[in-house]
Amino acid sequence: MAKGMSLFFLLLISASAHAENWPGQQWTTGPTIRGSALEALEGYAFPTRNDTTRQGIRTDALLVIRDGQLIYERYAGPTTAETPHLTWSISKSLMATVLGVAYGEGLFKLQDPVQKFYPALKQHPDLTMADLLHWASGIDWQEDYEYAPLKSSVVAMLYTRGHQDMAAFTADHDRYAAPGQAFRYSSGDSNLLSAALKTIVGANRYTDFPWTALFQPLGIRHAVWETDATGTFVASSYAYLTARDLARVGLLMARDGRWGDRQLLPKDWVAFNREPFGHYRAHEDEAVPGGHWWLNRAVDSAAQPWPDAPVDTFAALGHWGQAMYVIPSENLVIVRYGDDRDGRYRHNEMLKLALKAFAGKGQP
Repeated sequence: MAKGMSLFFLLLISASAHAENWPGQQWTTGPTIRGSALEALEGYAFPTRNDTTRQGIRTDALLVIRDGQLIYERYAGPTTAETPHLTWSISKSLMATVLGVAYGEGLFKLQDPVQKFYPALKQHPDLTMADLLHWASGIDWQEDYEYAPLKSSVVAMLYTRGHQDMAAFTADHDRYAAPGQAFRYSSGDSNLLSAALKTIVGANRYTDFPWTALFQPLGIRHAVWETDATGTFVASSYAYLTARDLARVGLLMARDGRWGDRQLLPKDWVAFNREPFGHYRAHEDEAVPGGHWWLNRAVDSAAQPWPDAPVDTFAALGHWGQAMYVIPSENLVIVRYGDDRDGRYRHNEMLKLALKAFAGKGQP
């Protein structure tokens, strides 16, 4: 009996030593990181900040989760731990995550025609949900920003003639290619997904669905998501989360859609998000599109876009330097908010420096 009890306690201690960490109302904190590698990272991420010219790298928040614990956090400018920061196009990956919950409920399939849920797409009847998630709608769309506003579809959608009903504005565009055949990054595609979700879950559930389906189960308490005049969430651009709350989404994705003992997202949905779009043609230093997430994968005879990071790294990315990097092999989630206006920030440099500071020091 004594030997049996000893074995039992050894197994119990072993299991406890390798137990997963999950945040409660707050993140638990891990060991404090110090040293020259951290100093190099901070030197890159937080140089002297010029709020007059807005030049250079301007990090608002940098937060690191390792093994489910908060091990590093720093803020600058007006941003604090309690600030729901504009995520810009990270909103697209958030919409994909919300859609994953509806997918897990069996409410749609990836090959369903989007017109089934959004009849305004009558001139694009063969467009599927998977096509939109790959930014491969074939809809003729110009994703130009402040440097080319006059020809920009997204500027018109967000600020001028399309802002009242963003999905309808997108649906009214002609096509340049057959759906599913070519990648063209499009905020319009993301807002079509948001409009489809309204029918998929029903108008009564839709208003609160991001909260009931995703935010509340993850313990996210400071989320804001703007809608257009039709009440459709602006999935392309206008979700706001604190860095701590966004990191919860990263941990969910790092652990294949599982939150504690609940499989919140189906594993095949997460696998789809993390699989490169098959018809993508690589461009130098450009992350590879998956299912509304960005991948560090070598495709089309091109090298990894972020060569100093592991191949399993994937990310949610947004305008002006918003980024959430998920690195499952290193048990790392890194949230970076910014206000970069001149293009100096480099994902690979941030990842290289962060990995030197934080990688290889967690649990097996």
